[in-house]
Amino acid sequence: MQTTGTAEWIAQQILTLLDGWPLWGLQAGLAVLATVFTLIMSNVGATVLLVPLAVSIAVAAGGDPAIFALTVAISTSNSFLIPTHQVNALIMGPAGYKVTDFMKSGGIMTLLFLIVSLLIMNVVF
Repeated sequence: MQTTGTAEWIAQQILTLLDGWPLWGLQAGLAVLATVFTLIMSNVGATVLLVPLAVSIAVAAGGDPAIFALTVAISTSNSFLIPTHQVNALIMGPAGYKVTDFMKSGGIMTLLFLIVSLLIMNVVF
């Protein structure tokens, strides 16, 4: 995505669409996007796909590319909402959990994960 210029093009399209958003809003949007991607594909695949996009968005918006890349890397570990992660799927059967159980408790965990991770990243860095 970086060599062909696709990441920069997508970043420009996103920034045109989200014109006037603050940097923390763009960062939060990337965190949510990374969380959604990790629910439908592997966390490694989502990270590899979204980090070049995050870096391009950060550069175009005047933000720190390292923080945006770190946001994606951490947010792709946020897979509590449904049992798509191997560990969640492993305990689902023996424990008798249903997908609705994961959505109830995982929804709260996902929201807390996003809030705490974004807050800590912006305070520390």
